[in-house]
Amino acid sequence: MATPAVQAAAGPVSRPGQGGPPLGVLGVVVTALFIAGLVLGTVLADGTPFPSPFGDAAQIVAYFQDHELAVRVGGTLQFAAAIPLAIYAATASARLHRLGIRAPGATIALAGGLLAAAFMACSGLVSWTLSQLAATTDPDVIRLLQLLAFATGGPGHVVPLGLLLAGIAVPGLLAGLLPRWLAWAGLAIAAVAELATLGLLLEPATYLLPVARFTALAWLITAGFKLPLHRRSGTTT
Repeated sequence: MATPAVQAAAGPVSRPGQGGPPLGVLGVVVTALFIAGLVLGTVLADGTPFPSPFGDAAQIVAYFQDHELAVRVGGTLQFAAAIPLAIYAATASARLHRLGIRAPGATIALAGGLLAAAFMACSGLVSWTLSQLAATTDPDVIRLLQLLAFATGGPGHVVPLGLLLAGIAVPGLLAGLLPRWLAWAGLAIAAVAELATLGLLLEPATYLLPVARFTALAWLITAGFKLPLHRRSGTTT
């Protein structure tokens, strides 16, 4: 057994890095909070779905004026979902670095995840603000706030969410950290998320938003449970 003097001469003992919060659990929390906001918002609105920003202006204004509580609850839960998403991005990036990934993927995942979380939080806060003002404010202001909530929570959130997926999927594929089918699925979903940018120009392209959003959430949960804590090989990527 080494004496304290020998240990001191040899320098500090290296310790394995901390794994951080479980990624799969964080993915489940993000998804649960977001879906809870959708479900509760619909229930509190007596089954009336959230209006499309491209729908009839009079019906949109009437929805926000008649269902303030539904909008408030939905916005609050959407804001709440952004917090574990930011933690997911930070934890995934740190884990990729610890697994030996030196390519930009880990940083891209962090940047994309933080942007996605920030835009989701902004959308939730705008919706909350809208719920406070809808009963007394001008219809034009209601439409403006709704469009802002859509822009931030739609393309603003989904497009950088694709970067989070790509930043994990690419090193997951090249370094063998994820099953190949899962990594390729992540890249495919990321591509759809980037194409959702077209939703700002073409109304039909907005259908890409829910497709990319919900498949991305499912992918983040699966990848979170599959991404290892330790790497078998000593090589870096």
